Amino acid sequence: MTSNSSTQHSGLSTALVIFAKAPVPGQVKTRLCPPLTQDEAATLHGSFVLDTLERTKAVIAKERRSIDRYIACLPSASLVFFKILEERHGVCLLDQVGDDVGQRMHRAFVDLFGRGYRQVFIVGTDVPTLPFSIYQQAVSLIESHDLVLGPASDGGYYLIGLKRPMPELFTDVPWSTTNVLAATRRNASTLGLTVGVLKEWRDVDVADDLRALIQDCAQDMKRPKHERMFSARTAGTLQLLDQRLRSR
Repeated sequence: MTSNSSTQHSGLSTALVIFAKAPVPGQVKTRLCPPLTQDEAATLHGSFVLDTLERTKAVIAKERRSIDRYIACLPSASLVFFKILEERHGVCLLDQVGDDVGQRMHRAFVDLFGRGYRQVFIVGTDVPTLPFSIYQQAVSLIESHDLVLGPASDGGYYLIGLKRPMPELFTDVPWSTTNVLAATRRNASTLGLTVGVLKEWRDVDVADDLRALIQDCAQDMKRPKHERMFSARTAGTLQLLDQRLRSR
């Protein structure tokens, strides 16, 4: 895996990698179609990617420590979508390499530890409201644990952090099932790893997740603007989708 960015690293302490797919209709959020169209699902996904970029930038600003951000891109870091993100958000780009998500995560860990980082986190883009406190806790937990996991309510995980490459952690895991987290924790136990566990968070994969997110967003909009969890962009997208879904 090679970097496609000339951005200078700030200290090689911590790397935060956002695993992201390009928002191509028919290739992202396919389990939301129906009720969404492929174009609607791609638009929502694109907004989630931007949310994650903005939120992680705020984390770095608040933490005031050396954290370099990367986007692990699928299908390719050469796509214009990712190049624009690189320029506007000051992130480095990586290609995702591997036949499944486990291989791709392992390759990202190997690459970044090979560059000298002492701790590396990978986060997905399906948790647009993940608060600053979760990232803060992850950075704190990795100091005293071998592995940090952020459990997703569907049986997977939205965040993983390591202090060294761990290929065995990603073997014999039934990816894209409800047993991903359980299998990963079994592997960790077999390897004798200490595990720090974050708060469970709901990601957005299927129609029920989308409906729950729309409801959460409606409640969020009643809060004062400075207390809202949803970005104005994603809130607007969800409000429009809600209107469309009601009329179908």
